[in-house]
Amino acid sequence: MDASFDPWSPEFVADPYPAYAELRAAGRAHWYGRTRQWLIPHYEDVSALLRDRRLGRTYTHRFTHEEFGREAPPAAHEPFHTLNDHGLLDLEAADHTRIRRLVSKAFTPRTVENLAPTVRRLATELVGGLVERGGGDLLADVAEPLPVAVIAEMLGIPEEDEERRMLRPWSADICGMFELKPSEETARRAVRASIEFSDYLRELIERRRKEPGDDLISGLIAAHDESDRLTEQEMISTCVLLLNAGHEATVNTTVNGWWTLLREGVRPDPEKLSTAVEELLRYDTPLQMFERWVLDDIEVGGVVIPRGSEVALLFGSANRDPARFGPTADVLDLTRADNPHITFGAGIHYCLGAPLARLELTAVSGELLRQAPGLRLAAEPRWKPGYVIRGVHELLVEV
Repeated sequence: MDASFDPWSPEFVADPYPAYAELRAAGRAHWYGRTRQWLIPHYEDVSALLRDRRLGRTYTHRFTHEEFGREAPPAAHEPFHTLNDHGLLDLEAADHTRIRRLVSKAFTPRTVENLAPTVRRLATELVGGLVERGGGDLLADVAEPLPVAVIAEMLGIPEEDEERRMLRPWSADICGMFELKPSEETARRAVRASIEFSDYLRELIERRRKEPGDDLISGLIAAHDESDRLTEQEMISTCVLLLNAGHEATVNTTVNGWWTLLREGVRPDPEKLSTAVEELLRYDTPLQMFERWVLDDIEVGGVVIPRGSEVALLFGSANRDPARFGPTADVLDLTRADNPHITFGAGIHYCLGAPLARLELTAVSGELLRQAPGLRLAAEPRWKPGYVIRGVHELLVEV
């Protein structure tokens, strides 16, 4: 099993799907000693465990590190963990419920609908610039700037602030800690980014207290219900999470998806673009793995996984499981109608920004089809070393 599942191998990162097929054929739960996790590769199990309250993104709401049989994080990493542990993604009820109820007001259907003109304008301008230049890097020129700009706009980060250009580098450094066994250098970068990003947001929050606007930060400050009100650290952590989660999946789905389309020489039907976007989200999942702590003993396929264990839910494998998607699970079918992929998760941690991500993906793909029908690859992409958040360094294209 170790030979096929190797998240540090460039060959595996470039194409993990054959290894997933081996895992699914070999069973439903596999102990992986290199990360001390249980790998869960089947769709039915991944989907069920995402909703199972015997698992959690954290355990500290119920146990100390000692009680759970885990070591506390190094003291030098504290700024990262303070930032991460107060964010929506890594909280459980009741704190998760309280914060999600407040933040969800920014992602109502009406709010997303109101953002549509801005998203479409940005997509038109960014793709137009790519076309005028005769090509370029689809990642840096189109896929990255759009979602970062949209989330920055939602949060109320002023365009004139110099820190705005640091949003993507800060995010990349922080997200490095979500990879398997991050290095000490990765941790140092994440700590530095956590401090700098937190300091900037703390100053911006203070500005919004004095001069509120119609942005999300002002809305969080103005929450009238004392039971909903966020602490300053919760507010900072929530803003960082919204930026990180609000663009990582969109960027990688756009780039990985268009790499697939260009490589296979196919294009979506503009009239059925939303269906094609769902298939691109399924076919090459941007977040390959999602981890959970086992808070109470569970059983998967006859294997008892005890409390204190960590499970690795393999989204990429689940989305290619023939037991759910049939014999064409490994085939890109841009017309696939029955497509309940789990790219955005499930249960209480289902991605709040999924409607916005779909809007952005559809807008960019629509503009590429309209303005650049002759788009083609200019070079084979190089994959980044990360496996959990899987993407390429760049995608060079020609018009």
